[in-house]
Amino acid sequence: MDDNKHLINFLNQELSNFAVLYVKLHRYHWFVQGRHFFKLHETFEELYNEAARDLDEIAERILSIGGKPLATMHKYIKETTLHEAQADDKENEIIHQLSEDYQTVIKEIKETGVPLAEEVNDNPTIDLLNGIQSRLEKHVWMLKAYIAYE
Repeated sequence: MDDNKHLINFLNQELSNFAVLYVKLHRYHWFVQGRHFFKLHETFEELYNEAARDLDEIAERILSIGGKPLATMHKYIKETTLHEAQADDKENEIIHQLSEDYQTVIKEIKETGVPLAEEVNDNPTIDLLNGIQSRLEKHVWMLKAYIAYE
């Protein structure tokens, strides 16, 4: 556990980020309006289901390496590096904020998570983080392309 302490702390931060994303994506799913409602409503549902899977995988990885995953909203809010959704976000604001959130997680994985996992030779955690990073990078590309002509 001591060898993994910093990595576990990082994974709990990302667990918190995915908990916030999960709630935020539900809000976007429920409240999105505008001419792209049908597509965005469907997309946000796909993304919150993905966030739920990531949340579970990160928690299980924390347990696998001897840690204890955070499991309360209070702790998630305290540890997250993301912000909760704001009231009455417009379509483009939603897309921009989601893209920024994904970019924050990508940066944290690249700059902190992978190096911490490398320090303790934890290849399964590196694989998990690389998989998440790859999916989020694709989402960022698609979100940016979606609003390119707005």
